[in-house]
Amino acid sequence: MKYLVTGGSGFIGSHLVECLLKNGHSVINIDNFDDFYDYKIKIKNTFDSVNKTSEFTFHDKEHDIQKLIFETSSKHYQLYYQDIRDFNGLQKIFAKHKIDMVIHLAALAGIRPSIEKPLEYEEVNVRGTMNLWELSKEFKIEKFICASSSSVYGNNSKIPFTETDNVDRPISHYAATKKCGEIMGHVYHHLYEIDMIHLRFFTVYGPRQRPDLAIHKFAKIIQENGKIPFYGDGSSARDYTYVDDIIDGILKSIHYLERNKPVYEIINLGENEVINLNEMLSTLEENLDKKAHKNHLPSQPGDMPKTNADVQKAKKLIGYHPTIRFQNGIKKFVEWFLRNAT
Repeated sequence: MKYLVTGGSGFIGSHLVECLLKNGHSVINIDNFDDFYDYKIKIKNTFDSVNKTSEFTFHDKEHDIQKLIFETSSKHYQLYYQDIRDFNGLQKIFAKHKIDMVIHLAALAGIRPSIEKPLEYEEVNVRGTMNLWELSKEFKIEKFICASSSSVYGNNSKIPFTETDNVDRPISHYAATKKCGEIMGHVYHHLYEIDMIHLRFFTVYGPRQRPDLAIHKFAKIIQENGKIPFYGDGSSARDYTYVDDIIDGILKSIHYLERNKPVYEIINLGENEVINLNEMLSTLEENLDKKAHKNHLPSQPGDMPKTNADVQKAKKLIGYHPTIRFQNGIKKFVEWFLRNAT
């Protein structure tokens, strides 16, 4: 099978690409190496995902990415330096390859940044996604997986969160773009018979995690003896999900789509294990064997007080069974973090 993966040099995407290649599939990776965080991290992710090492000497972004493309190209893997907002650029890629399925992970991420740049989030997360659906329609691609987010649940008072809950009241622009993707996706499923699964990811962590996300960010600050920006009283809680469990859920969604039609589904992928901020921090301290220093700050606009996934649908429909408990996941993350700390 030939899969097109958007955001395939990012945190989750690079793990998925690695798995698909190991399973004997071909992968087209589209990534724009944006400046949301250091592009050099994505270069390392890419080499790791294709199981290659390189004595890479950095010069400048354009040169480095072109060199990366050259060094990673193979019969079963092609990397494109491409923004999903550029319809014509995407169209050339779709025309060049016979694609069996699109797995769309690329997005502008982050709750707080979306409040500062709402129009940019709309351009990438809504218009960029629609470009992919328009091209799927044009090139007769009938299978599509789209990354959604637990953020769509907003301040839902019903715990745990279930796919049938009303999610019409998002509390951040990022969440609104993800909800819009689910709604617009149904239009393309209904009108053009594109089989589709939207996966609502719950706070993914693990090796290669983005440096702006709390676990990675906190680990770095603790290691450097800095002060952690600690928002609220520590009672906010998340359904932390180890990246290997997320990848397992994506792979099982792929298999389900390949075997069934018509399909339009929204599925939670979480750990169903809720950890509050205080417990998360103490677990990091224990594994790093260092004490954290806190800078206490008020709660931030757009932050959800708690997330908790009901994963019964995922278990029944695709056979999803998360296996990595939080304590073990943090241990694995810290081992990776210490190997890669600079």
